[in-house]
Amino acid sequence: MFERVLSFLRDLPAAGEVKPSADDPRVAASALLYHVMNADGVRQDVEWERFKEILAETYSISGEELDALAAAGERADNEAIDLYAFTSVLKRHLDAEARKAFIGLMWEIVYADGELHELEDNTVWRVAELIGVERQDRIEARRKAAAEAPGARGTSSDE
Repeated sequence: MFERVLSFLRDLPAAGEVKPSADDPRVAASALLYHVMNADGVRQDVEWERFKEILAETYSISGEELDALAAAGERADNEAIDLYAFTSVLKRHLDAEARKAFIGLMWEIVYADGELHELEDNTVWRVAELIGVERQDRIEARRKAAAEAPGARGTSSDE
């Protein structure tokens, strides 16, 4: 499943062509990942590094291309009035399995610092609802990310 979403995302236009637009699925994904990273009001270095690793792995980019996509996502998130502009793009471009995998990526960023904050949990919940990921799939992705993040703390309203 994860390989399918990576394959789809790699087939999108090259990062050198990144437009700072919510209509670009790569920018929409970057903006949502950036948004969840900042949901608790504290951006830790470990979260920033995981954000950039996910972008690098997902799009097979590095260096200036990676920096451009990260910056485009940050700009788009800072200029957005809501999450719908981004989630509607992903819903149009990703199939159901890829949308589930994307929620898994969001949880990886949430747990990068080893903690689950209620605002992060709420953000992932809202994004999952907007892109059509079922509750049980969101919970399964959260549990998997939590299990892979030793020392993770926090509870979810899903339990």
